[in-house]
Amino acid sequence: MAKFLYKLGRFAAQKAWAVILIWTVVLAAGVGSFFAFSGTLTNAVNIPETETEKVADQIAAEIPEAAGGSAVVVLKAKSEFTADQRADLAALFSEVSDLPGVDRVVDPFATEADLMQQREQVTAGEAQIADGRTQLNAGEQQLTAAETELKAGRDQAAAGRSQLEGAIAQLQAAGIDPQANPQIAAQTAQLEAAEEQLKAGEEQLNSSRAELEARKAELQAAEEKLTLGKQLLDYAADARVISDSGTTALVNVVLEKQFYELLDTERDGIVSAFENGVPDGVDVHFSQQLAQTVPELIGVGEIVGLAVAIIVLLVLMRAVLPAVIPVLSAIVGVGVGVTASLSLSGSIEMMSVTPVLGIMLGLAVGIDYSLFIINRHRKQLAQRVPLLESIGLANGTSGNAVVFAGITVIIALLALGTTGIPFLGLMGYVAAGCVAIAVLVSITLTPALLGLIGMRVISRADRRKAAAGQFRDEKPVREMSRGRAIASVLLPVVGLGLIGLPALGMKLGLPTGISEPAETTQHKAYVAIAEEFGEGANAPLIVVANHKPLNESDFADAEAIVLKNQAETAGKLADHDAVVAVAPIANNIKTGTYAFQVLPSGDQDADTTRALVSELRDEGYGVAGNASAAIDVSNKLQAALPVYLALVVGFSLIVLILVFRSILVPLIATAGFVLSLLATLGAMTAIYQKGFLAQVFAVDHPSAIIAFLPIIVIGILFGLAMDYQLFIASGMREAYVHGTPARLAVQKGLRLGRSVVIAAALIMMSVFGGFIFSATTMIRAVGFGLAFGVLVDAFVVRLVLMPALVHLVGSKAWWLPKWLDRLLPNLDVEGETLNRQHTDAQMLENTHKSAVN
Repeated sequence: MAKFLYKLGRFAAQKAWAVILIWTVVLAAGVGSFFAFSGTLTNAVNIPETETEKVADQIAAEIPEAAGGSAVVVLKAKSEFTADQRADLAALFSEVSDLPGVDRVVDPFATEADLMQQREQVTAGEAQIADGRTQLNAGEQQLTAAETELKAGRDQAAAGRSQLEGAIAQLQAAGIDPQANPQIAAQTAQLEAAEEQLKAGEEQLNSSRAELEARKAELQAAEEKLTLGKQLLDYAADARVISDSGTTALVNVVLEKQFYELLDTERDGIVSAFENGVPDGVDVHFSQQLAQTVPELIGVGEIVGLAVAIIVLLVLMRAVLPAVIPVLSAIVGVGVGVTASLSLSGSIEMMSVTPVLGIMLGLAVGIDYSLFIINRHRKQLAQRVPLLESIGLANGTSGNAVVFAGITVIIALLALGTTGIPFLGLMGYVAAGCVAIAVLVSITLTPALLGLIGMRVISRADRRKAAAGQFRDEKPVREMSRGRAIASVLLPVVGLGLIGLPALGMKLGLPTGISEPAETTQHKAYVAIAEEFGEGANAPLIVVANHKPLNESDFADAEAIVLKNQAETAGKLADHDAVVAVAPIANNIKTGTYAFQVLPSGDQDADTTRALVSELRDEGYGVAGNASAAIDVSNKLQAALPVYLALVVGFSLIVLILVFRSILVPLIATAGFVLSLLATLGAMTAIYQKGFLAQVFAVDHPSAIIAFLPIIVIGILFGLAMDYQLFIASGMREAYVHGTPARLAVQKGLRLGRSVVIAAALIMMSVFGGFIFSATTMIRAVGFGLAFGVLVDAFVVRLVLMPALVHLVGSKAWWLPKWLDRLLPNLDVEGETLNRQHTDAQMLENTHKSAVN
């Protein structure tokens, strides 16, 4: 590889304009593909096969009218909404309902009026039932009196029948025909008439009894329906859309699709209609779904960070042209990588933070990798190595290390695909592609630009010294004292350990309106909802319950059955301590699927909300909604975190054993990486979750750490840590292999790589730090995590802790079992063989010239 890169470097320097033209064409092609094929980026974090997604699919299939996404618009009046304001807003709601992407707008004032009417109907119904029960009681009393009177008539008739039969028996005993007795005939006719009258009265009484029972059943059914309806109203009482003060209203905009599928034009249309349509005296704020826009790829902070990087380069190079080359190379690499990746956004779903991550890494590693090559080239020129030879050697040695370092970063990023989380894998692929292009630019465009500027890559003073053969004498290196080494181990370990302690309480989540800057509309909307309606109103859950499907024979009683099922389920849901309100949304009687909106007592990051979601699922309910999705994403990412960390640590050990042909040095390097990672996660938790130094970093409201951030930090920080380890420890190993005592070799290697690592780290911190004050919360946290991670790993772990540990173990640091030494290939990362061959040839040539002269 080193020989190939040597030839490539010389060729690029000789054919500089051809190489520049090629990269110009590639950049133009990337820009063209961006304009031709790019699509819309999204801020939604979606992970397939989560419980939330399964429930959402069920709702879409069985209750399609409840499957669309929704967004909340908050209206705040200076005092209670007036009748004129309500009328104007009703017209506005109607107008927004007709906009593209909008299914309907739920008028909060009409909803509140409907609820009030329902409560009035319940009150009126209770009065009617009371009246009906009074009437039933009166009817029951009348029937009882009639039954008593009928019984008395029966008894009287029975007595008359008995007397008549006795008289007839007496006449028959006397031999007299009863039929011939007019008195007997009259009594018989009278008695039969009375019995017929009693029979008619009995039939009438039975009819009245049946009618009373029917009225009683009707009253009982109405009372049961009224009771169930009242229960549902009570369960949903705290799911308000108008605040108690009457000054705040929640407008639910129901979308035709999920909010992350909205086109920018559709979202802008909704926002614009509300902003321009609200009446005087009413302020409007938009929830995260409507307010969150795709961030600018390059902002003021990023430009400032790049400017700081240029200043660092100027200080290091002490010349303008060599300071410009790394920046120019990085910009070309980023331009190619980011435009190419964005051209894919038209065919695949891509998060808005994905290209930003590519810009971060592309700029940082692009500048650093080019810097490594230029730094080697400048040192060689100062030692009178010919220009083309120096460019080739720099590309074959430092360029070889750049390729290896880039491959390390690329593999770490590609490993994000092993998490099984698509959006995270795509982030890794795009970032890896940007790093790969940065490497290609560094080993081709950088040599070409070095060839163009020639000897102007070093300052005039250094050119004069090089021409005169005046090399800078290096100060003698002394071993580190044992006491200093021990202190250099204890202080970083204790200090970074303390910084990392908050990571033990790290809570993962997704950004909400409260985590956005205080001046943003989504932050104001979140605060207004929390203050007026409770924290849980910002995290509504959609809960799905399954009941017995209804057959056609049951359809006549469907209304009563549905009401009973709704009340039964709502009651069970309301029994949970963390539930504030439950309201039915929709149902499908044919499948037995019932959907409810459940308001928890806390927001989506609250432990009570997470526990509630878990409890409901354990009880057999399906749970969906934005809060549920955020919890599912966080849980899945948290589960993937230790697996990915183990993968990265294992890979780290293997790579470092191959590079340094040692056991202890890789263990020290990996342990240092874990320590710097712990400190980074601890600092992120302290600032963004606990609120430490919140004002300094513009954290208006601490909240959970962005769920995918730890994994991103692990992948990127690992690659960068291995870069720094390579450029520091390889010099130590080279000095030790060439006979320098182990502890002295530590100081030689440290001196050799320290300046370039410091410069590289400062540049990376500048680039990453420029994103800390981005307008987007996700990007802020990513920028801080990477900037702080580089700070800790480069300046504390690689320049202080690692050299001290290697010093303490002495020559054992480079021990490797002989059997393993025979098995391992010689990677020659720094191109030592190439450098030695060309140095020997140069010495022979100089000796030959001296002899001839």
